[in-house]
Amino acid sequence: MTRLQHSQELSTLQSIFEGIDDAIFCHDLDMRITHWNPAAERLFGYSLEEIIDESVYLLIPENRQQEKSDIMRDIIEGKQIGQFKTIRRTREGVEIPVSITISPIKDQEGQVIGSSQVARSIIEENAAEEKQARLAAIVASSDDAIVGKSLQGIITSWNIGAEKMFGYTEQEAIGQHISLLIPPERLDEEDIIIRNIRAGKKVDHFQTIRRTKGGQQLHISLTVSPILNKAGEIIGASKIARNITAQKEAERSIAKSMERLEILNSISKSINEDLDLQHILQRVTDATTRLTGADFGAFFYNRVDQAGESYWLYTISGVPRAAFENFPMPRNTAVFHPTFSGEGVVRVDDITKDPRYGKNSPYFGMPEGHLPVVSYLAVPVITHSGVVIGGLFFGHQQAGIFKEEHEDLVVTVASQAAVAIDNSRLFEEVKDLSNKKDEFIALASHELKTPLTSMSGFLQILERTVPNGIAKSFAEKALKQLAKLNELVNDLFDISKIQAGKLQLNFEPFDLSDLLNEIADTFGQTHADYNLKMSVDGELLVSGDKMRLEQVLTNLLGNAVKYAPDAREVSMMAIRTGSEVRISVKDQGPGILPENQQHIFSQFYRVKEQERKTSGLGLGLYISKDIIDRHGGRIWVESPPGHGATFIFTLPAFTN
Repeated sequence: MTRLQHSQELSTLQSIFEGIDDAIFCHDLDMRITHWNPAAERLFGYSLEEIIDESVYLLIPENRQQEKSDIMRDIIEGKQIGQFKTIRRTREGVEIPVSITISPIKDQEGQVIGSSQVARSIIEENAAEEKQARLAAIVASSDDAIVGKSLQGIITSWNIGAEKMFGYTEQEAIGQHISLLIPPERLDEEDIIIRNIRAGKKVDHFQTIRRTKGGQQLHISLTVSPILNKAGEIIGASKIARNITAQKEAERSIAKSMERLEILNSISKSINEDLDLQHILQRVTDATTRLTGADFGAFFYNRVDQAGESYWLYTISGVPRAAFENFPMPRNTAVFHPTFSGEGVVRVDDITKDPRYGKNSPYFGMPEGHLPVVSYLAVPVITHSGVVIGGLFFGHQQAGIFKEEHEDLVVTVASQAAVAIDNSRLFEEVKDLSNKKDEFIALASHELKTPLTSMSGFLQILERTVPNGIAKSFAEKALKQLAKLNELVNDLFDISKIQAGKLQLNFEPFDLSDLLNEIADTFGQTHADYNLKMSVDGELLVSGDKMRLEQVLTNLLGNAVKYAPDAREVSMMAIRTGSEVRISVKDQGPGILPENQQHIFSQFYRVKEQERKTSGLGLGLYISKDIIDRHGGRIWVESPPGHGATFIFTLPAFTN
């Protein structure tokens, strides 16, 4: 080795000696410390000036000093002690666990004249599990690749860690250009690194990709420091590379798991909030196709029409629907039977090699033009009652794509989907029954109108023609009861119109105060024994259906009388507040309990404690709410227990 080479190697070693994170120190055979690097100062607390020429036993607890004597016998024989775990003592007297590699130092004649020690604290080996990655990096730091190179990129030194990491021996690597390790698409990184080194800048924890002898690409964290000669000139660079491939794979795995969790949470929320069967099935198909990484996914499911006939439908994801339109529905063949019978999941790495495949005519396998399927996964969708709704099917043109984790994910979604589908079917049944109910109400109320009108006419003639007496009294009572019956039929008729979306409103601007005065006059004539307290704040212009708003107010006043029979006072107020007109009707009755207030505007709802005392179907407030809502207003009730009930509604004020 030439003097220059020797100098360069010494500079490289010095750079490594100064920059490495491990504590490195040497001592002679008299146990006097001769070398002490900055990391040793950081680890043990002694400065270079304090420790040089001091006994190495200064660092060794008394109960470990015999251990040192035993080691020195091996060192004198020229043996190396690798990664020996023991206890050492700091300047402050703190005992710390360390891993030490001890090597003999020999003179030119090969005689052992001392030893060098590389010490690393292993305190963090006992840290909590969450620090395991950091601990592993510290313990394995001696396995990091440490490489020296010239400013021209020629490798000048190569440690065992580099050999383990990249696969090249020291003989194979020394003298080669550093591009030996760099993928072609990343060669420009070396130019950037060298520019920084020439400028005296350290490159710290630079994450990149490097290539092994076998062509494998590794994710590494790279720290590059300038190498200086005795004159302080930059003559090369030392690289410390740490393999972080596992970390990157873990990050990708975590990211993938998070994505799957998000998909599962999203699909669970969306299918449980939706009652539309087609939407549910499409969302399930899309989500599970993404989760499995399939080329395509399909959900074949059974439906029964009103005639009780069964037929198959499907949703598709990953490919256009047209890709399946020309092919028949799956039959109960050997391949499909386990799914459609609910026997269990079928997952095959190559379905074309499965003994059940290709046994049925007329296709004996995939129909001509069918999407290529090699990897195959099928999961039955079964309700809690054990009914097989259908199956989820997935295909991929490559073999071995679907794993157990994919199977578990689809089974989880299929279970959720079965519940959602059951709910959807129940909803459809309820909706169908509700439609039939509405049809019956519409037909019955329409058919009742004609005989009621005729009866009313006959009774009015009878009431006018019979002389005073019992017959006339009965005729008057019959007319009153008929009027009540007519109100009930009118309510039913309105309900049928609302459900069919045919309740017509004729909007026109008018002064609501005029309507309120008219209603007050009528109320005074029909309820002479009641005191109606009115408060109307001037002109109250609104745009609305005058007849329907009169229906709302008449209903509220009627309820005030009906549900407070012992009181003799009703209040009605109207005032404009900002862009709204606010109208309220207050009775002096017992009030409405809070648990009833939230239901009182529902269809056919009646307050339980009042339902036996009063007549009616519980439709008036439901109809009133629909009318107010369609006017763009709001309606609600305020009722402290024992202090009556106040029904309030608002309407948008009319502006020219």
